[in-house]
Amino acid sequence: MAAASCALVWMVAACAVSQEDLASSAGDATGTSSDSSITVYTALEDDQISGYLESFQTQHPDINVNIVRDSTGIITAKLLAEADNPQADVVWGTAASSLLVAEEKGLLEPYAPAGLEAVNPKFRDDANPPQWVGIDVWMSAFCVNTVESEKLGLPIPKGWADLTNPVYKGHIVMSNPASSGTGFLSVSTILQNSPTEDEGWAYLDKLHENIAQYMHSGSRPCKAAGAGEYPIGISFGYRAVKQKNDGEPLEAVFPVEGSGWDVEANALIKKSDIKEAAKTFLDWAISPEVSAKYAESFAITAVKTDVPPPAGFPEDPVAQLADNDLRWAAANRERILAEWTKRYDAKSEPKS
Repeated sequence: MAAASCALVWMVAACAVSQEDLASSAGDATGTSSDSSITVYTALEDDQISGYLESFQTQHPDINVNIVRDSTGIITAKLLAEADNPQADVVWGTAASSLLVAEEKGLLEPYAPAGLEAVNPKFRDDANPPQWVGIDVWMSAFCVNTVESEKLGLPIPKGWADLTNPVYKGHIVMSNPASSGTGFLSVSTILQNSPTEDEGWAYLDKLHENIAQYMHSGSRPCKAAGAGEYPIGISFGYRAVKQKNDGEPLEAVFPVEGSGWDVEANALIKKSDIKEAAKTFLDWAISPEVSAKYAESFAITAVKTDVPPPAGFPEDPVAQLADNDLRWAAANRERILAEWTKRYDAKSEPKS
């Protein structure tokens, strides 16, 4: 698995977003050694980043932010591969379960950002000072193309159990847990919420029979469903709701058994030259201004806001969350991914 992680690192196609050019986010993302330039690793969605950064740009025009954006699995692999020579200053909006892996490897520097008292204790490290601090919760959802489903005579699934119905064979795509945090939280939560772990794997075996492809992105299955490539994509709530609200022929289905979930979280990278600008960024990243922006995309935010949940999420989003032990997920991540790869990787899409 270590070799596989390293291989993933070199396949990263990173993009850089600077303060001077948020719109055309191209560049080498390495930044400079200046204290006024920081490199931020993130798994936030491409269409969220620029909007989120606007308030930071306004408040701190002297700090250049070089964004390296990729899926959670790739970001995690990069952090582990760069352990002896860290390139990032900050991690922003990446799965807490992955940051717990980085924490275990001693890669994070404890830091209590300004405004920490406003963060819900459920969504931050309980150490003082914390090694990671959450910003929002994202949860699994199914993106169902209603037009394509009707053409194929497929019923709209209501939950995880429905997806093993043979009628869906070859019609479902899902995020690959080895490269996608969304894929991992779905697999991890299925294993945790089954009567036994063996029964969880038995369910995944049945689901696998219906899977057409495992995709290397949390949002890609929903985008594929929206485009009519496949009728059903196992993805996450923000992407399902956004595409539906944008007018695509999608039904956002939150499974009746409960959704897998994780916390998008931030952390300071341990390195010899920790920059004050990195701490300034982490202070801003839980501020009321940007938390209100997070709330436009997510029904649950770590800092409470007055923004109503986006239309399309469950009325009680907290009740939708399945039982999930993030520390168990982090401690068993390598074992779970090794087993998953052995069983199911033959249906993974080719790596680009």
